[in-house]
Amino acid sequence: MPENTRHRRQAAMRGCDRILSGARPATMRERLAEMQAAEDLDALPDLYDGGPVTALEERVAGLLGTEAAVFFPTGTMAQQIALRYGADRTGNPTVALHPLGHQELHERYAYSWVSGLRALRPTTAPRNPTAEEIGALAEPVSTVVVELPLRDAGFVLPTWEELTAVAAATAGIGARLHLDGARIWESAPYLGHSFAEIAGLADSTYVSFYKTLDGISGAALAGSRELASYARVWRHRHGGQLFQQWPAALAAMAGLDRELPRVPAYVRHARTVAAALAELPGARVFPEPPHTHQFRLWLPYPARALEDAAFALAEEEKVWFASGWRDTEVPGVAMTEITVAAPGLEWTAADVAEAGARLIDRAAGA
Repeated sequence: MPENTRHRRQAAMRGCDRILSGARPATMRERLAEMQAAEDLDALPDLYDGGPVTALEERVAGLLGTEAAVFFPTGTMAQQIALRYGADRTGNPTVALHPLGHQELHERYAYSWVSGLRALRPTTAPRNPTAEEIGALAEPVSTVVVELPLRDAGFVLPTWEELTAVAAATAGIGARLHLDGARIWESAPYLGHSFAEIAGLADSTYVSFYKTLDGISGAALAGSRELASYARVWRHRHGGQLFQQWPAALAAMAGLDRELPRVPAYVRHARTVAAALAELPGARVFPEPPHTHQFRLWLPYPARALEDAAFALAEEEKVWFASGWRDTEVPGVAMTEITVAAPGLEWTAADVAEAGARLIDRAAGA
C-alpha cells in the first residue's frame, strides 16, 4: 500500500465514530498507556534477554503447551529458523510449502535466498495440503508447513480431523510438521480445540503478536527445548538478538490480556457480518460462513471506485467500512479482506446492510 494511502487510511479511521473492519489506529501515547496498564514499568528491562521478554516466552510456552518458546523481532526470521532446524537435523534442504503460503508471498523467499532451502509443492489447490497429498510427495522433505489459516486462500482452515491426519501423514514420511500459526489465536474456535492441543500436533509453531493481538511487533517460535536452544543461536546469527525488546514484549502481553479473551466473540460475530454483506447486490463472501474473524468480500465495482467510496464514507459520514480493495481477474469486480475486531462487535446485521448500501451508492456514482 502506498505510504500516502496508508496515512490517509489511518487518519480517516481515527476520525470515524464507527468502524466495521479493523481497529482504530492507536497513537504512540495510547500504546504507552496500554503497556503501563499491562505491566510494572518500574521493573528492569531486558538486556539481550530476560525481563519481560522471558516472561512473554514463558507465557506463550504455557499457552501452547510446549517445552519452550523463543521471542523473535519478526515472524520472517522465526519461520526461516524453524525450517533451517529441520533441514540441519535431517540433512535434507527440501521443505513442503504451499505456493499461497506466507513464506512464498510475503517473506521474499527468505527460506531459499538466506537459508539455501528449496520448496516442494504438495498442492496448488486454494487450501492446506491433505494427508493424502503429504503421503504422495515425490521426494523426501525435512519439514511440512501448514498455515493456520491459509490467509491468501481466503483465511481457510482444515477441519480438526484433516489437521490430525496431516500430522500423522507428516510423521509417516519422517518429516517435521511446522505450523505457521501467526493467526492460531482465531483458528482455535473453528478447530474446536485448545492452543495446546493444536500446537501439540506439530514439532514447531510460530505465533505473531501484532496480528490479531494488536501488538506493535514480534513473534515467537515454540517447541522443544532443543529447538529453542538452536533458535537462540540462529536468532543471534540472523541479527535478531536485540539489546532491548521490552516495548514489543509489553505490547504483546497487553494484547494477550486484552484481545485474546475477545477473539471467540470476534469469530462468532464475523459470521453475522458476513451473512449481512452477502445480501448486498452482487456481493459474495468467502468462506461462507467464515472460518475465523477474517474473510473475503467481492463487490461488482472497480477497486478505485470502491476505495474512493470507502474514504468518502469515512471522511464525510464518519463511518469506516473497509479499504484495501483490489481488482480481480473478473473485470469490474474487486475484492477486499474484512476483519471483525472490537469495533465491529457494535454492528448489527441491519447496520452492516445499511452501510454497505451507502458504500455501493457512492461506488455506483463514481
